[in-house]
Amino acid sequence: MNALSSPYSYDRQAVLRLALTGLAICLLLALPSFAHDVSQQNARYIESISGFAPIPFLYLGAKHMVTGTDHVLFLLGVVFFLRQFKDILVYVSLFTIGHSLTLLGGVLGGFHANEYLVDAIIGLSVVYKAYDNIGGFKNWGALRVNPKWAVAAFGLAHGTGLATKLQALSVSEEGLIANMISFNIGVELGQVLVLIFIVSLLNIWRQARGFEQQAWYANVLLMTAGFILFGQHSFAFIQSGGF
Repeated sequence: MNALSSPYSYDRQAVLRLALTGLAICLLLALPSFAHDVSQQNARYIESISGFAPIPFLYLGAKHMVTGTDHVLFLLGVVFFLRQFKDILVYVSLFTIGHSLTLLGGVLGGFHANEYLVDAIIGLSVVYKAYDNIGGFKNWGALRVNPKWAVAAFGLAHGTGLATKLQALSVSEEGLIANMISFNIGVELGQVLVLIFIVSLLNIWRQARGFEQQAWYANVLLMTAGFILFGQHSFAFIQSGGF
């Protein structure tokens, strides 16, 4: 089964209740955020580097992806119902192209965006994919966005989110281009590791009895996590004074 279809019939009332529940969860802003912030230890280390240092930036990029819960949740949603390797490759490649463009463009090209607003959009990307997985867009007809292009577009947001974290640091201009390329390669390597883990677990899970029903609840939880992220960062955006 690919991401263009879902085993779930579309129930407008059920989806409405689910959406209202998700919006209510946005009020849980006191919970600790689990976005992809750079730890103080890593921040100090990055700022201490001067000149070309591919290995440290490669490692930091991989670590940032593996520990970035929002990225991992989105990737989980993207591959949840993808069984064919070629489908996984297409979707992940589009996501990779998207976040690579904005990561490198943001840091090297000087494009800036509000980090809280970007993180709120990333939260919505998780909501979108989980909602799509439970058949929420099934009857949208011509208004339905092609899932492939939606994943690519959200990839731009995820890359911008990575860029905002690096832009907040005093990264040395010496060797910056090579270091950012190394960081991006590290992100891709980390993404591969995450995908191997997720896809392996999904392949085992799909063999279990009751997978279809369990998968629905799993995507509801995934959608809930996205709403929490969206609520947290929207509130932080407002508190920061907005744009």
